[in-house]
Amino acid sequence: MAEGSDTERTEPASSRRLDKARDEGQVPRSREVGAFLVLMVAAGAFWVLGGWMMRRTMIIMEYGLSFDAQILRDPQLMLARFSDISLNALVSFAPLVLALIAATLAAPFFLGSWNVSTKVLMPDISRLNPLKGLTRIISWSGILELVKSVAKASLIGGVAVYVIWAQRGEILALLGQTISAGLAGAGHMVNYSFLVIVLSMSIIVAIDAPFQLWQYYDKLKMTKEEVRQENKEMEGNPEVKGRIRSLQREAARRRMMGAVPTADVIVTNPTHFAVALTYKNGMSAPKVVAKGMGEIARKIRSIGVEHGVPLLEAPPLARALYHHAELDHEIPASLYAAVAEVLAYVYRLSQWRRQGGDYPFPPRDIRVPTDMVPEAVDG
Repeated sequence: MAEGSDTERTEPASSRRLDKARDEGQVPRSREVGAFLVLMVAAGAFWVLGGWMMRRTMIIMEYGLSFDAQILRDPQLMLARFSDISLNALVSFAPLVLALIAATLAAPFFLGSWNVSTKVLMPDISRLNPLKGLTRIISWSGILELVKSVAKASLIGGVAVYVIWAQRGEILALLGQTISAGLAGAGHMVNYSFLVIVLSMSIIVAIDAPFQLWQYYDKLKMTKEEVRQENKEMEGNPEVKGRIRSLQREAARRRMMGAVPTADVIVTNPTHFAVALTYKNGMSAPKVVAKGMGEIARKIRSIGVEHGVPLLEAPPLARALYHHAELDHEIPASLYAAVAEVLAYVYRLSQWRRQGGDYPFPPRDIRVPTDMVPEAVDG
């Protein structure tokens, strides 16, 4: 039962899958939204600018059909006349053309946004497969498109018949009007009919747009196994990540051990903790160059002995430094006094090694603030 559920597409598409689909040119589309917006803009433009475009068209026609003898005898004048007519026609219909271009470009935003993908331009021989095309036609999607086309044609055709029938009286009355009045009345009726018919398409758009969105996201749904695989790819294989973390810890440990010979002193617990400190001219406070517990502490002590780094047994201070001082950072201010005693001993020890004399005994009972000392874990 579980295996069956893992192979069913029940999970919503992830953002990564949606981005991949967009890169491949797959975005939600609705031809009805685009057609409705373009026709609606055209209807609005005709309603607002129809009279102006009609008057300019009549002027252009009168200008184009009027000739004089001089123009007929001079081809250059005829060419200039044709250029003037073309320019006037372009100016007359430019608002409508620009509005239609804007509507065409704005249509994709109603279901998402523009999407530019070069992958859809790549040649694909499978698109020429007639069997695949036939399968697409007789599929449920093809049948649904056929039903939608029939419903759309029936709706628009029915509205058109109703509008024309409702205006049958006005249409017959045009026969008794003058040419100018008849043209004005006919233009008004055409604009009105066109607007009503286009508005009827809003019913189709209201149904088709949500359906196209649902179909798009349903098609991109994922199985549980695909979700797990994608998460594994994005977050990385746990075994590989664990191995990487292990290698990073090992590299950091090697760098830390490499810094032990540069330390001025190693404070020990004496066996469970070891913290290597250094203090050079220009530092505002001593810095921790290595620290560890257990086996790492033993290794730090061993390297320190090998390179002649002084070891000082101070259990409370070692525990405080291990728990409160960060690697490659300066020690906390509350430990300055305690570490100063340690460094003073290191200085005296260095002087003894160079000049001899009385051997400096290590400090005992170094005072450490009680809130900086965790419970002891070793003896």
